[in-house]
Amino acid sequence: MSGRQRLIAVVGIAVSALFLLIAFNGLNPGAVWTQIQAANPIPILIACVWYFTGVFVISLRWQSLLRSVKQVPLKELFQLVCITYMGNNVYPMRAGEALRVALLSRSRNIPIARNAMIVLLERLFDGVVMVTFVIIGLLFVEVSDERVRTAVNILAPGFLIVTAAFFVVALRPELLRAILRIVTRILPGKLAHVIENLGEDIIAALGCLRSPVDLLKSVVFSYGSWMFEASTYWLVSTAFNLGVDYPTMLLTLGVVNLASLIPASPGQFGVFEFFCILVLTTVGVAEAQASAFAVTIHLVIWLPVTVAGFVFLARRGLGWGAITHANDLEKEAAAAS
Repeated sequence: MSGRQRLIAVVGIAVSALFLLIAFNGLNPGAVWTQIQAANPIPILIACVWYFTGVFVISLRWQSLLRSVKQVPLKELFQLVCITYMGNNVYPMRAGEALRVALLSRSRNIPIARNAMIVLLERLFDGVVMVTFVIIGLLFVEVSDERVRTAVNILAPGFLIVTAAFFVVALRPELLRAILRIVTRILPGKLAHVIENLGEDIIAALGCLRSPVDLLKSVVFSYGSWMFEASTYWLVSTAFNLGVDYPTMLLTLGVVNLASLIPASPGQFGVFEFFCILVLTTVGVAEAQASAFAVTIHLVIWLPVTVAGFVFLARRGLGWGAITHANDLEKEAAAAS
């Protein structure tokens, strides 16, 4: 890990520690533990398995987005999604994303730029879904704390603006080509050639948005996958008898994931708990109950997929070194493609 990477990791851990301190400040740990002990384990166990339905649908979306570049078997993509989540959960700087780009590019000979652009598209789709969930939640759920609305008002517009820009470029590739022609005229010959090729890779990756069928599938799978995850939240909420409805879980999921823009430790520990507790307490859930739920649901969506990701990575003959050197693997794949 380079000095810059260490600094980013330290800052992320510090941010997580700060949010954990704020989230649990003044709270009686014994009361939270009592709530966890009293929870019904059956919905929690079901939720651990149910969560993978969302992972499966995410894999379907990735397959649709990749179709304009290359057809890849769903089984392979499902395993890579698990590996992605595992890498993001245990190592700083979202190493899982770099790892899946490198592994797929290396195994299927897909140019790094095209693969990485599709990953970015997925994040944009996710952002739009989160904004939608928050809007739906705020329409149907009475929120007493204005901090929730303030956080949404700050984070949501950025997602929508960037997404709109991507759709414009995807539907009008000649605009990007025109910009590239202007840029390459003032660059040295070799660098201009690299930039031109990179631009064509990006345009090719965005081709998935120009197919109405693939675009529709991507939208449906995006909303479907996160609705499955929201139902995972709701299942765990029944274990604690929170008495909240599905729109509340959509709001909680949306706010928590929009908050992932905040740089924190792997797995967003601290940030996740803070915003989860914030939303639930503003809709009337007792703080001890909300805290117990936040800790449990975070474990449910963190542990099973992390274990699965390690298993799938090991089956490829790779270990911890593949995660810590994900960027190096990505560079190797780029050189080979």
